Amino acid sequence: MINQYKFEDEPELRDLFITVDDPESHITAIETFITYRVVTKTSRGEFDSSEYEVRRRYQDFLWLKSRLEEAHPTLIIPPLPEKFIMKGMVERFSDEFIETRRKALHKFLNRIAEHPTLTFNEDFKIFLTAQTWELSSHKKQGPGLFSRMGQTVRAVASSVRGGGVKNRPDMFTDINDYMETFNQKINLLDKISQRIYKEERGYYCEMKEYGPIHTLWCASEEDLVDSLKGVASCIDKCCKATENRMAGLSENLLPVLHEYVLYSEILTGVLKRRDQIQAELDSKVDALSNKKAEKDLLTEEIGNLEDKVECANNALKADWDRWKQNMQHDMKTAFLNVAENNIHYYEQGKYLLQNWLPQSSMRLQIVLLPRQ
Repeated sequence: MINQYKFEDEPELRDLFITVDDPESHITAIETFITYRVVTKTSRGEFDSSEYEVRRRYQDFLWLKSRLEEAHPTLIIPPLPEKFIMKGMVERFSDEFIETRRKALHKFLNRIAEHPTLTFNEDFKIFLTAQTWELSSHKKQGPGLFSRMGQTVRAVASSVRGGGVKNRPDMFTDINDYMETFNQKINLLDKISQRIYKEERGYYCEMKEYGPIHTLWCASEEDLVDSLKGVASCIDKCCKATENRMAGLSENLLPVLHEYVLYSEILTGVLKRRDQIQAELDSKVDALSNKKAEKDLLTEEIGNLEDKVECANNALKADWDRWKQNMQHDMKTAFLNVAENNIHYYEQGKYLLQNWLPQSSMRLQIVLLPRQ
């Protein structure tokens, strides 16, 4: 399927470049948190300057994501990394955790910047340009917690009350079916890749102990010094090759798979919000057919809802095609990188064995020959 998908060769002109780097730890009497430097360079006319530098913490990224979801409920908003680390792979606030999060936040902002609609969102611009105190002031002007809770409660109530959507277009039924299958497969791939990485780490830790053992062994086996040193050297090189292979998994495959696990949850939410708008329209149409009074009011509401459904459908259709293209490209790139890393890893192992075995056999023959 991936190989059959064709991409346009024409390069896109970018006018917004964002970098997330330079994490800093902050310790107060109340909490400990990390801030990241966000550097923006742009040639857009709506920006007052061509370059901005601000510092943002994770809560600021969460705020931006929630505002984008409120403004564009049927667009696919890029996922953020979870607040807390998963599966105990690394400790919170360790260098590895901070670097993993930094990369994810960098990708989050650049996916928004590359989106044809989200990139022009006013809250996104404020996030990139406002100083810390200005951003705090702007946050207080937005919808409150209870407003957002109300929207969530209405969405849940509508889904529970309605059960299913009567007039859902076939395209969105197909997308829903696709996402159910995708969700199962991407979660399975994520679990398998995490297990492979864990087993690879265990293998690496065990192998790392063998080199020094053979080096120490040399002290008690004078006749086998060269052979044992050769084994130790070979093991050390295998360790380095395995470490490189692990780095390839952690940098090229694991983040991509887990990002699309989060994407599958986001898309499920987007489809539910589209269905909620459709269900609201269906209920008004039913009310119009059952009531003779208030016809004019219902007719006006139905007209507004029809426009709302059409806008939601068109937005999701365009975003779905774009998301699918990006997903296929990301998956193809990730698995090709893993395949290339594996080929290089086994070629290294083959080369080491081909060079070590003949030399080791010759040394053993020289050592054992006088004894015979």
